[in-house]
Amino acid sequence: MPIKPKKGFSFLIRPIMVGVDLITLCLGAYYFLHASSSYLYFGYLISGWLVGASIVRFYEVYRFTTIVKILGYCIKQTLIIFLLVFAYLGIVKLDQISALEVVEFVTVTMAIISINKFLVYAALRKYRLLFNGNNRTVLVIGNSKQTRELINFFSRKRNLGYQISNSFVEDQPDNLDKGFEYLKNNRIDEVYCAVNENGNDNVNDLVNYCESNGIVLKFVPDVERIPVTHLQTDYYDYIPVLSVPKMPLHFQANIILKRLIDIVFALLVIVGILSWLTPILFIIIKLESKGPLFFVHKRNGVNYGEFWCYKFRSLKVQPSNDKLHVSKEDNRVTKIGRFLRKTSIDELPQFVNVLLGDMSIVGPRPHIPRYTNAYAKKIDKFQFVFRHSVRPGITGLAQVRGYRGEVQSDADIIGRVRHDVFYIENWSLLMDFKIIFDTFILLFKGQEKAY
Repeated sequence: MPIKPKKGFSFLIRPIMVGVDLITLCLGAYYFLHASSSYLYFGYLISGWLVGASIVRFYEVYRFTTIVKILGYCIKQTLIIFLLVFAYLGIVKLDQISALEVVEFVTVTMAIISINKFLVYAALRKYRLLFNGNNRTVLVIGNSKQTRELINFFSRKRNLGYQISNSFVEDQPDNLDKGFEYLKNNRIDEVYCAVNENGNDNVNDLVNYCESNGIVLKFVPDVERIPVTHLQTDYYDYIPVLSVPKMPLHFQANIILKRLIDIVFALLVIVGILSWLTPILFIIIKLESKGPLFFVHKRNGVNYGEFWCYKFRSLKVQPSNDKLHVSKEDNRVTKIGRFLRKTSIDELPQFVNVLLGDMSIVGPRPHIPRYTNAYAKKIDKFQFVFRHSVRPGITGLAQVRGYRGEVQSDADIIGRVRHDVFYIENWSLLMDFKIIFDTFILLFKGQEKAY
């Protein structure tokens, strides 16, 4: 049983800071721009602040972030607020608000917010140094000059809160094996691994394990042998540390936006379609074969977490059923089931999964746990882990490109995963809407493997 990283209260710091900043913003607007202090204006200001903060990454401040970078965030956010306020006043033409009042509002409000940001930053550093709190437990693996310097850096910069639980940096060929075993038996938050001396298979196993157990994995390159431009590079003093950059669907603003759209669509389908279609199908399915209305089975979701996935039952109930994929001439499929599968109506109950937060409307299709383990052995492990970093979908890019249904060869699952990875790396709302549109078109045109 793997030991999960310890969860403290540090995850609350960012939401609290966002809340305090928004309150400060609204109070400043009320005091300096009282004539325009309507609910519409406050909503506009809050929305603009959150969008601007997402664009400039105003809240993307980590323990290794420098003061200069934080100052840059504050300057960028100040410029955005200036533009927002002047744009609003230009549209509604509030002549009673002068340019001087706008300058006073933005200057004072952003000064308070910026000072508060630096105070929290400094307070956290003091807290880690004096009270040994808000720490991250670290494991360092790999014999290189950079890993040794990184250990020295963590020891010197105690106010950053990196506590080295153990390190395997000796000149030994089995450093990674020893480190991996230690990782499985101890509570670790972050792993720093030298990549120049370990085989690809071993590194992939480490990536797989860390992603599956919520452990942050970062690579420490040998800067003389490995180019660092293709990954996100952070500097701890002058030591470069590589990490996989965040994709669009890993940013909180995009996650919230996508989730809101999912909830709206799910409610529309549940109320507008499932409310009357479910009793009709209950009668038809029951008349043709005995068994439940719904087929409920486990699937793998975010970070391989399992959830119960709902479908309208399209197969005859059998005592033993080791074969889970449906083939073209499968005699288990009922007559109504054949129609449901051909039109994908059997998937509609998964909008309940969307509402519950297990799934999204668009995303990588979830696999049955047994198949997940089998597929992981056939393809690049990092890509397979990567596709599980977002919510699975009712439909997805792979499905509209023909990779759906029965997996007949390794090429089927490889093509499916490649499309899933491309979707995550290049996500946009426009792409989601296009995939939904293509899915509707395919419902009428039909697909070769929709059986």
